[in-house]
Amino acid sequence: MSVIEQTKPLVKLDFLRMMMVSREGDRREGILLRQSKGWFQVSGMGHEAVGAMAHLLNEDDYLFPYYRDRGLMMARGMTTKELALAYFAKRDSSSGGRQMPGHYSSRKLNVGSVCTPTGGGLLPAAGVAWAMKLDGKDNVVVATVGDAAMRQGEFYEAWAFAVQEKLPLIIAIEDNKYGISTPTTKFMALNMPGIIATDFVEKVDGRTVDSVLEGAGKAVAKARRGDGPTLLWFDLDRLSSHTSSDDHRTYRDLDEIAAMADRDPIKLLKDELIGTGELTEASFEALQQEVIEEVDRVYREAELAEDPRAEEVMDHLWGAPDVPVTPPIESGSQTMVEAINKVFDKALADDPDVIFFGEDIEDPKGGVFKLTEGLTEKYPKQVFNSPLAEATIIGVAVGMAMYGKRPVFELQFVDFFCPAWNQIMSNVSTQRWRSFGEWPTTMTIYAPYGAYLPGGSLWHSQSNEAYFAHTPGLKVAIPSTPEDAAGLLWTSIHSEDPCFVFVPKHIFRKRVPVDSVEPLGFGKAKVVREGSDVTIVTFGNTLELAHEAAEKLAGEVSIEVIDLRSIVPMDKDLIAQSLEKTGRLVVVHEDTKTCGFGQHIISEITSDPATFGLLFSSPQLVARPDVHIGYNPIYEYAALPSTDDVIAACRIAME
Repeated sequence: MSVIEQTKPLVKLDFLRMMMVSREGDRREGILLRQSKGWFQVSGMGHEAVGAMAHLLNEDDYLFPYYRDRGLMMARGMTTKELALAYFAKRDSSSGGRQMPGHYSSRKLNVGSVCTPTGGGLLPAAGVAWAMKLDGKDNVVVATVGDAAMRQGEFYEAWAFAVQEKLPLIIAIEDNKYGISTPTTKFMALNMPGIIATDFVEKVDGRTVDSVLEGAGKAVAKARRGDGPTLLWFDLDRLSSHTSSDDHRTYRDLDEIAAMADRDPIKLLKDELIGTGELTEASFEALQQEVIEEVDRVYREAELAEDPRAEEVMDHLWGAPDVPVTPPIESGSQTMVEAINKVFDKALADDPDVIFFGEDIEDPKGGVFKLTEGLTEKYPKQVFNSPLAEATIIGVAVGMAMYGKRPVFELQFVDFFCPAWNQIMSNVSTQRWRSFGEWPTTMTIYAPYGAYLPGGSLWHSQSNEAYFAHTPGLKVAIPSTPEDAAGLLWTSIHSEDPCFVFVPKHIFRKRVPVDSVEPLGFGKAKVVREGSDVTIVTFGNTLELAHEAAEKLAGEVSIEVIDLRSIVPMDKDLIAQSLEKTGRLVVVHEDTKTCGFGQHIISEITSDPATFGLLFSSPQLVARPDVHIGYNPIYEYAALPSTDDVIAACRIAME
């Protein structure tokens, strides 16, 4: 492709009309908002010329926009009607009425769903670009971001990964010099020598169509050649307030506002076309009136469209129900590590779109716990070491899932999820729901979990399952046996949903007999010991404590033990069936007490009249007090639940 070869030829008069339609849409929404016909508006005024980039892209390229990209979206193929439906939050909008205006999305156009946290789409964009490169495609990914968002850590993680892997990724910074009211010139990394290598940067006048085509054309051609990423630095103006909740006259000088009008991209293109004789003042005014009437008509029609249906609020939280299949392990004595490794091996062999990514997972290390040992040698094009960057791991998984891969990614310890929390909360959990089912986040994230291994200290002993269970859109499992770990991971890898499987490292190497191997779906608990006096509900490491307590109480109290296996969804029905026999409940987990998952279980049982009436005594919770785990084992075992704690709780329940 030549420097400015266009996949969709740009006719400047047509492009001027498109920019005018975009601008009039912004103006119309501002009027409607003042009439109390809407709740919020964000403008793309001044950014319209960036839309010329769309003429360099083909239908298999991807765009990850940000909220000022109205013109770019229209140039890509989005209609005024689609944007109007989004403004009114109608059922037929791209989000089904779930997202604010300016949060574009289109599976048909390969436009990734915008999340509000600025820069949140950059790592997913890198994930799509990596998937394309792995498939040998010559497609490109364009991700846009405002200048203020360049100070987000995820910007640098995405850029570092793009440079590391020489990805076909173009990050376009739309530099309008403001982050809401804060001037950004002194904060901009591109203004600071040495932070970004200048040979990756293409500075562009973002107000003129020819400059955009030339600068973006170079970047697109470079990416298609396989020569790696580019930072496009668009110099432009934000001609409006930040949003409808802002008034830029309170922090901008009126002379500054007036001067920007002379640099308006619509004015510049209009003047150019008048100069070439393709337009006159009279024909421009006629075109302006035509655009006003067209946009007014479309918005009037959109206002009458169907609103969202309240009964659909839960729709698209998850995908189609899982269909569990027997995992590929055999009965016989084995460890959890061995069972997990067999599942991973079979998943990679069955499907070339299954991709593993995590710290130290390549051979010869094969993961710090050997969960992926031997897999790089067998599947060198599917198993990859990641940088030590948890946000990169999760964000790249989001993009790979959008592209159609099946990421099975490792967090080396669940303790280190915090740097990835923005991606988990902002993209993994919300993307299917906020795109009304268009963009799934099909992925498996697994992580070693929990304590009861002396020397773990604060950051190798955490469990943290309540954070994930509290987040809508995630499935969460915590197996406690080799066959359950294999079954849940096998189901997860074939699921349509984001599944987090936390594997207790305390029992990784414990060799146990596996008598039967069966399909296992999420939300299916198991009675692992029958009894008649007290029901213990537990999962993960503390299943061991429940068994020990039941043995020690044998002859005094008959204990029924339920292993939840997955906590989201939770098998409440099995708990209720057990309580019909025992009438007494003890919940055990190793996480902290306050807002821990055990409190949720007890709340579910006691707030439901059908199960509250089954209780003979108050439910008991055995959990870690609200304290951290220290390095010295004295601290660790002072904090963690013990068998004696479980026995004491059972005796209280019997009183």
